[in-house]
Amino acid sequence: MARIEDYAVVGDLHTGALVSTEGSIDWLCLPRFDSPACFNALLDTPEAGRWLLAPESGGTCTRRGYREGTLILETEWETPEGTVRVIDFMPPRDAVADIVRIVEGVSGSVRMHGELALRFDYGHIVPWVRRDKHGLHAIAGPDSVYFVTKAPLHGENKHSVSDFTVQAGERIPFVLTWAPSHVPRPHTVDAEVVLGTTLAFWRGWASQCTVQGKYQDAVVRSLVTLKALTYAPTGGIVAAVTTSLPEQLGGPRNWDYRFCWLRDATMTLQALLAAGYTTEAAAWRDWLLRAVAGDPADLQIMYGIHGERRLPEMELPWLAGYENSKPVRTGNGAADQLQLDVWGEVLDCLALTRNSLLKHTDESWDVQVALMQHLETIWDQPDNGLWEMRGPRRHFTHSKVMAWVAADRMVKGVRDFGLPGPVERWEALRDTIHQDVMANGFDPVRNTFVQAYGRPELDASLLLIPRVGFLPPDDPRVLGTINMIQRELTEDGFVLRYRPADSDDGLPGDEGVFLACSFWMVEALLGAGRTAESTELFERLLELRNDVGLLSEEWGVRAGRQLGNTPQAFSHFALVTSALELHQDTVRRSDTPIPPETERVGQ
Repeated sequence: MARIEDYAVVGDLHTGALVSTEGSIDWLCLPRFDSPACFNALLDTPEAGRWLLAPESGGTCTRRGYREGTLILETEWETPEGTVRVIDFMPPRDAVADIVRIVEGVSGSVRMHGELALRFDYGHIVPWVRRDKHGLHAIAGPDSVYFVTKAPLHGENKHSVSDFTVQAGERIPFVLTWAPSHVPRPHTVDAEVVLGTTLAFWRGWASQCTVQGKYQDAVVRSLVTLKALTYAPTGGIVAAVTTSLPEQLGGPRNWDYRFCWLRDATMTLQALLAAGYTTEAAAWRDWLLRAVAGDPADLQIMYGIHGERRLPEMELPWLAGYENSKPVRTGNGAADQLQLDVWGEVLDCLALTRNSLLKHTDESWDVQVALMQHLETIWDQPDNGLWEMRGPRRHFTHSKVMAWVAADRMVKGVRDFGLPGPVERWEALRDTIHQDVMANGFDPVRNTFVQAYGRPELDASLLLIPRVGFLPPDDPRVLGTINMIQRELTEDGFVLRYRPADSDDGLPGDEGVFLACSFWMVEALLGAGRTAESTELFERLLELRNDVGLLSEEWGVRAGRQLGNTPQAFSHFALVTSALELHQDTVRRSDTPIPPETERVGQ
């Protein structure tokens, strides 16, 4: 099975497919990110559902990359007979979904082998496949897939097999189209035409980016990846394309990330706004407002891509799991947890859009007031924390800090924008929470903040204390926390979320270093004036990206490989914001004015 870092993503702003260096598409959910998979070899053996297209002799994958500023993937193989290129992409969606693969002869004459195995409902259903004058038509319940190519096709062991030769200069397209099974057959796209429109779409989108500087290429690739994780009809951004890729190989920490987390909201907006993407930022804000509408007591930490609240967690026992990492899960039971930090994340996010999108008065204020009024009654309760621990609830320091953020942003809404609200009461609450955190969340003997009140464990979320404005970045207590995390919560210089064995998080096993947390350390070090360390860590993190610039959730230091769901939005948000902070620091030190569109947003 391919490593997690061997996969690239293509997508159509509704769903995404993972393409391996072996030439196989091993993961694709149709028609949406959160639908059951029809290609799911990533979670089982290749027979589970896969589309292979590669040289018959195997050859060597010598070059792979995206066309600049796009999500169009090109993979080249060199064989003894010649060189061949496969171009993979998904055109921006209309009524149906298409995935297009074009085999291009570069030199010589290369014998190719293709196998298509559609397995709906996460490998549980083998569709009925028949041939018609256009190609193949597969049907299973609500789903129809149409497969069109001029290459020869024949059936073999419930696979559709294609063996053919491509000559230098020849291009052979394959088009797979999904549509609801109850509608007439859709029009088959012309592969070359939609290649041109897809190229124009992505390059037009990427050209809007205002980011400059040393890390521009890395930032643009991350922004394109984040755009690929956007569900266009609603503006929601999923945490990852996949479910159940393990945080520990062979372990049980396997979760479904094809949903929208509220705590991603502020980082998402900071990344998008700072890069000039106000349309996407406004769409995300609008998704957020729709999702949280209703009784503030019912606020969830995550929602479906349409704003769905019920995300029941199930296990799929017929799937072996990636490298035998069980169980494979769909849905996410953490949706029902109490995580107090999300109130702060939401109110911080809406304050950010007010500041940056110049919405001095807007319809969201009533929602914000209702959320704040509820938080006033629950902020002092124990919760599950931002890492969604399944052990006992605690008074997590980060949760209390984010409750302070909520009160602070509401005070500023009144003081700075003249919005109505009990500002004196919120100011008093802000002071109370700050005093509570300083009295209970800080260990003066060790000079560090701690994960939870009354306990000694550390937590990477403590690095966000200066980022949200709770204390200045050069405060001695912040500096002490940075030093302690570097000493006790890192592996090979990269930052763990926390140590599971010490934190009683309700699950067995361990996990890798959490990539977003290491980017948080980049910003914390920069704020502390340790620019050289900050830059060195950031550039080491860039080296953990795969060959096409993608990051998963975690990095396994001992195994030297990516872990967790991929591509991970949280990792790419953090990469963008860290890169922008480093760029702005360089500009400041060179006494060059910072363009207003790249000024730090938030706080």
